[in-house]
Amino acid sequence: MDSPSITSQIETGIQHMSESVFVGLCRTVGTSQQVAMRRDMMDIEEMVTNKARKSNQETSMLSGSYREGFRMKGSDMDTMYWFNERVIWDLSQTQFYNVQRQSLILSVASESPPGFTLLKLLTPRAESSVISALVTINGGWYISSSKYREITCSNIMPNSTVHGPCGSGVIEGVEYDYARCFVCDFWPPSASSWIDRCHTWPQPQVVRDIVRSGCHFVAIGHKLGNHESNEWRISFSLAEQKLVYSMNHCQFLTYGLLKLFLKEVINNGLGDAEKLLCSYHMKTAVFWMIQQNTIPNWCPQNLLKCFWYCFKLILKWVYEGVCPNFFLPENNMFLSNIHGGAQNRLFIRLYGFYEKGLASLLYSPPLSSYIMNVLYNHRLSICKDEQPLVSEIEFDHAMFSEIYTSPIPSSGIYLIRKYLNTVQQLTVSPLTQYQVVMLQVLTAFLLHSAVFTLQNMYSNTTENKLMYIDDRMFCHMLKLTAKFGCISDRLYLAMYYYKTLRYTEASSVIEMTKVKLDQPYVMYKVTVDAERYTEAVGGQSWSTKLRHAVAENIILNNSIIYINELKTEQMVSLQNHIPCLHIPPLVVLHMLEFLCYRHIDTMRAQTALNDLQVLVHHDQGRYVDVDLRDISWQILGICQQISGNLQAALYSYQQSLERNPFNKTQSATLMRIHELG
Repeated sequence: MDSPSITSQIETGIQHMSESVFVGLCRTVGTSQQVAMRRDMMDIEEMVTNKARKSNQETSMLSGSYREGFRMKGSDMDTMYWFNERVIWDLSQTQFYNVQRQSLILSVASESPPGFTLLKLLTPRAESSVISALVTINGGWYISSSKYREITCSNIMPNSTVHGPCGSGVIEGVEYDYARCFVCDFWPPSASSWIDRCHTWPQPQVVRDIVRSGCHFVAIGHKLGNHESNEWRISFSLAEQKLVYSMNHCQFLTYGLLKLFLKEVINNGLGDAEKLLCSYHMKTAVFWMIQQNTIPNWCPQNLLKCFWYCFKLILKWVYEGVCPNFFLPENNMFLSNIHGGAQNRLFIRLYGFYEKGLASLLYSPPLSSYIMNVLYNHRLSICKDEQPLVSEIEFDHAMFSEIYTSPIPSSGIYLIRKYLNTVQQLTVSPLTQYQVVMLQVLTAFLLHSAVFTLQNMYSNTTENKLMYIDDRMFCHMLKLTAKFGCISDRLYLAMYYYKTLRYTEASSVIEMTKVKLDQPYVMYKVTVDAERYTEAVGGQSWSTKLRHAVAENIILNNSIIYINELKTEQMVSLQNHIPCLHIPPLVVLHMLEFLCYRHIDTMRAQTALNDLQVLVHHDQGRYVDVDLRDISWQILGICQQISGNLQAALYSYQQSLERNPFNKTQSATLMRIHELG
């Protein structure tokens, strides 16, 4: 067999493996449709949140890998916050602002390394955390990044630990990084050369959008700078997000493949101090490779070739000790930590993987399975079309999960009204099909939040009565909630009827909801009969599927009291900085069923309590999510205590304490155990 034929066979084999890895990554990272859906959801949620806030309140922006569309294990929630202050690059830009109403800050970069700057306060008015962080440099008032970081990291989220420019922690099982920063409406003059570099990528309209969007400043200085504790780093997070959005799917999956390779191969077995490379370096490599047009064809057949080119670029950077920032190449991102002995050790480690070639991917279990699939099955037919890779039901599950894991809007009737007005305004805007469903769910949440907030306000008055006309309005709003939301949203109406002592009406709603939840085609998390689901709602709109075939956890905003029996749990959870209680719908249904029938039919009340007990004791994660067993055992204990079965209640409370404290209600559990004597 001649050499060209061997080369051709090797090339074909690599293309075949590339296609297999592409398919595997589509299943684990997401198809282009799934990634677009995630981004659309986050875009509309952020738009609603920021529009609903007053102009002088803080603005937020989700950034990082979660915002980019990744949902791999370890994708944390990075959020940037900023107030109304604006940074300018030179004094001539003051003409664009009303200095009587807006605080201005001047960037002074003359004494800082590339990509870093000092921030000088120009106006006497500023929010309190800025004033508290001021230091004097050369006779002027400058904002100290270290002081500002120390002040704001604990303010944003209590119990946070400082990590770089962020406050970090875990809330409701998700890792987060929150950074309070400053915003500039103008593109950095030092990055103007980037605009001239954009000949082939990104497209001119993307470049214009990026430049119009300006940049941010985060509270961390350069380790080798003259003013490390006072310097600020220029952040291009928004620009990077727009660049990632402009990638084709093969480019995005190459970035995802590099992130997986970094986590599961390069950094595997290393201590935190030894993990010198991060996903930001991987992203930077992909940016440079796309812009320099080294790879003319980013497609599934070339995925491994694209990965290998990017890996070789990173290897070159480590060898030279220079990783140029994509927007400011003068900013060497290796300067502070990848040099000397650490640089040599990292290069030797990477070069070892380089010598193994693409076989080094086999060190990653998921990547290994994709490749071995091809090696052991030469006749394997690879599906090159993304569409069949994820079934309709898999996509629906992912989409509804995305919607119901979005941040919950703040409470307070004024804010709820602002949110509702904002949603109403957005309904006439051009929206994607995913965003329409997102607004539908958000409307349902806002409606029941408004009802219970107002009902709480009425119940605290001396009259302690609801006027007839307002009660009719509340019932109408909760019935709209049932029309806009999923099946389990009907339980908010049952809660309202129960709270206003209308046990028969509440029981009627509960019975109807029970019938609907009992249908085999109903999707709750991963629990669903796929065949029945497809028969019942396959091919129909997501709005129809949501209303007729989806059940989700009941979410109780801890700032609002829904039923008095859970008041203690909500209070304790809120004290532990958990914004909402999450409860499985069937647990809420049986609890309400028991509470209502206690007043009208004691035998049916006992049946409901027995049903709740069977559910909590024997469910294997089908209808009671593993993370929600703490509150489920707690609710069972509350109902048992009310029924007079104190021994069973004690057992349930003890079980609640042994579960993962997702809702952080342990103090409430201990209080209830103490009540039992």
